[in-house]
Amino acid sequence: MFSKVRKTRSDCTVDTYEKKHDLPTGTIRNTDGRKARKDKKLATLRKETGKDFR
Repeated sequence: MFSKVRKTRSDCTVDTYEKKHDLPTGTIRNTDGRKARKDKKLATLRKETGKDFR
């Protein structure tokens, strides 16, 4: 009935993640509140924030 949600690959970029999940540009933010660069990888964001993006 329900399928298991998989964790997004860490080599995915912010731009690709936002497009894949139909999010507006600038949804993902750095810890200081500014928009994350679109070529930044999710692995880097996970290291900086300690949060998991699925």
